Formats: sequence, C-alpha cells, structure tokens
Amino acid sequence: MMNRVILVGRITKDPEVKTTQSNIPVVSFTLAVNRQFADQSGERQADFIQCVVWRKQAENLARFVKKGALLGVEGRIQTRQYEADNGTRYITEVVCDSVQFLESKGESDPTYQKQEDNTTAENDEFYETSKQLAAEEDLPF
Repeated sequence: MMNRVILVGRITKDPEVKTTQSNIPVVSFTLAVNRQFADQSGERQADFIQCVVWRKQAENLARFVKKGALLGVEGRIQTRQYEADNGTRYITEVVCDSVQFLESKGESDPTYQKQEDNTTAENDEFYETSKQLAAEEDLPF
C-alpha cells in the first residue's frame, strides 16, 4: 500500500510554533494549491490543504517562512478524530516528512525588488569573446 502526497503551494498565514505536552515543536498550517483548470467563469480555483510538520522542520518553518511563501511539501495523508461539545470531529491532514522553501526569503516579500544586473559590453571584459564564441558555426548544438 502507498500513501504519498507531494504538493506545491503558498502558505496562507505566518506559521506559529506550538509545543506538545512532551515538549515537541509542531506547526499546523494551510497550503493554498492552485487547480490545473479554471471554473465556468474563467477563474482559477485553489484547494486549501491542512498540513502539519514536527520537530526541527517546524522550528525552521516558523523562523524562515512568512505568509505567501511558496513551499514544496512531501508527506502522507492522515485522518484523526476527537470528541467535541457538538459531537465527533474528523480531521484529514498531510503529515509532512519534508518541507522545501521554493523561493528565497526576499522573493516572497511584496516589498522585495530584484537588483538588475548592470553588466554591459563597456564593463565586461569577456563580452567580445563570448560574442565571438556564440557566432561560431562549429558549436555542437
């Protein structure tokens, strides 16, 4: 039997570390994953998937990730239940074995502006050589 999940999406709010009674760090978060198709009105839909990560990865997630960051998640689907005042509650979530940060810290920040590369022919000593190599007919591709 197999139970593997791989998701790529954006985290919906800043993660917050909690600790269990046995002092194990845990973060529960929601990942917004775009669907491959648009609905009848032409708008793209997203699924909001509950995820949980434990221990060192939970601490790293809370330390380095902010709302809107692009994450890659690998794990397994798990269901659990508990009793509440209004009856039995069922929860389905992805227990993450691996969480990858898919963009740098600055790229997820809306105030981030990528620095433009100002390298031109005037200040690049290798420009002429690379221009000649690109023009040669004997390149292998």
